[in-house]
Amino acid sequence: MKWTDVREIAIQLADSRPQEDPMRVRFVDLMQWVMELPGFADKAERCNEKILEAIQMAWMEER
Repeated sequence: MKWTDVREIAIQLADSRPQEDPMRVRFVDLMQWVMELPGFADKAERCNEKILEAIQMAWMEER
């Protein structure tokens, strides 16, 4: 899984962190949580604010 797999990342976050409110998560934490997901294999340097916002919005939709 890579940073561009926004939907898959959101699904996994919704499953693994149901207690979290995606709109209250700091991007620093979100980035770390994504990198800790099973099957995630991309470099931190490839992440940016636009990607994190897309993940956050997709995560909200999954909730």
